[in-house]
Amino acid sequence: MLWFRAPEKVYIKKGCLPVALDELKNVMGKKRAFVVTDQFLYSNGYTKPITDKLDQMGIAHDTFFDVAPDPTLGCAKIGAAQMSTFKPDVIIALGGGSAMDAAKIMWVLYEHPDVDFADMAMRFADIRKRVYTFPKMGEKAYFIAIPTSAGTGSEVTPFAVITDETVGMKYPLADYELLPDMAIVDADMQMNAPKGLTSASGIDAVTHALEAYASVMATDYTDGLAIQALKVIFEWLPVAYNEGAANITAREKMANAATIAGMAFANAFLGVCHSMAHKLGAFHHLPHGVANALMISEVLRFNAVEVPPKMGTFPQYDHPKTLRRYAEIAEAMGLGGKNDEEKLDKLIEAVEKLKDAIGIKKTIKDYGIDEKDFLERLDAMSEQAFDDQCTGANPRYPLIEEIKKMYLNAFYGKKEKV
Repeated sequence: MLWFRAPEKVYIKKGCLPVALDELKNVMGKKRAFVVTDQFLYSNGYTKPITDKLDQMGIAHDTFFDVAPDPTLGCAKIGAAQMSTFKPDVIIALGGGSAMDAAKIMWVLYEHPDVDFADMAMRFADIRKRVYTFPKMGEKAYFIAIPTSAGTGSEVTPFAVITDETVGMKYPLADYELLPDMAIVDADMQMNAPKGLTSASGIDAVTHALEAYASVMATDYTDGLAIQALKVIFEWLPVAYNEGAANITAREKMANAATIAGMAFANAFLGVCHSMAHKLGAFHHLPHGVANALMISEVLRFNAVEVPPKMGTFPQYDHPKTLRRYAEIAEAMGLGGKNDEEKLDKLIEAVEKLKDAIGIKKTIKDYGIDEKDFLERLDAMSEQAFDDQCTGANPRYPLIEEIKKMYLNAFYGKKEKV
């Protein structure tokens, strides 16, 4: 059996936020709301439209606004303690991936304070057949996610990335109990995103769609979402990057495309590009979207090998077909090419052109990462990337040595075959 799962409710359209929040009083009868966000969004008034609406409806509220860009387990525990004191019946996560991820972990700790984080982070080969069963969520609080950037897709995904600062490990957690109950995709909350955020989050959404389409777990249901997301992003991301709030259409198109890509990878999952980006971010503090951008072309070439040394494992994935899958993306986007190999080249060329258009640098080294430090930690980074939960859905199963070679290519800007 396969599946397609999404939040119970996904509300879209510029200006939809107050209308969607009406349900808290008129449909659900909620009494106490807890808002989770970061310092920047709180200080710049992004929570005000939410708290004003809550005040209007007579719903008591409290706010936790200390989520860091790389949220830690310690931060989540502090937020959960504040939550436990306030006792909300609805949690509203406002922000990019960091705020939404932290809020998801706080939600778990609030509802199940005795849960073991090490158990939650336990690896699995198949999400349907896990050693560890996630606790049932939603018994104390309903969960609403409101994205302020067009990229992470966390508002519609069962994932949360959290760092255990005591050991320096970044864990991507995965379970459908972490799926928000409601997503509110309102471009009004994204209009003034700075260029760097627009770029990094937008290219993150590109990698979500590319990896979801090539995943061993891709289905007809996720394929259409991934293709549509890519079409929209390639057309509208450069416009949103260059024109910002002046182009309302571009902002709304990107808001929708990021969520569409999120629904694709929420069900098809990701691959080794994200595995490597997670560790590149953890070891060298690069923004997540930028880390993905630096690795994606390497991964496209790596996955497209017709006879891979090791193939991804999933019952429905019975033979290597990733070159054809990438060619299908090129066809859908009208990129040209006489055969599948040429279509792959055209796709990589289009990705690189998009990266140039939104200010992404060419190599890891270009971001000021010290060469000596990078090489000294390369083995550990490669091992941890191999062990990342995202690796399992990759269509070509990588060796640690192959991951290391891809990192080196991306650091120096080489194109050596892996």
